[in-house]
Amino acid sequence: MTEPDSRVVSTLPAPSLVRLTHFIYLLHAFSILMGILGPALIITAFLTGWPSIIAVIINYVKRDEVRGTYLDSHFGWQIRTFWYTLLWLVIAAMLFATVIGIPLGYILLVGAGIWVTYRILRGWMALNDGKPMPV
Repeated sequence: MTEPDSRVVSTLPAPSLVRLTHFIYLLHAFSILMGILGPALIITAFLTGWPSIIAVIINYVKRDEVRGTYLDSHFGWQIRTFWYTLLWLVIAAMLFATVIGIPLGYILLVGAGIWVTYRILRGWMALNDGKPMPV
């Protein structure tokens, strides 16, 4: 009889980590709501709003604790959403620097805002069902 391998990580996360992941989605959703209700666009509130910045910091700090669980895919999903949104914001800002690029930059910002909203909602619904996100 062999002893269990101590390197094998349980696929079931601690309930506190599931609650934390829900809280991280809540922080991102709050940033989106601030963008909808405030004068800023969704994408700028998502990136510059303190809730999303706090959320992505928590993602990086707690990432090792969710390794080997389905929550790892949610953390990666949230982190990628943040950084890709930042990329779209930088591209839109460069487009705004030219007069001819302003309409395209605005379309890009609105589209990225819709994309962010979709990703946060999709991820949160999957978390609520206990499902991982695609990698």
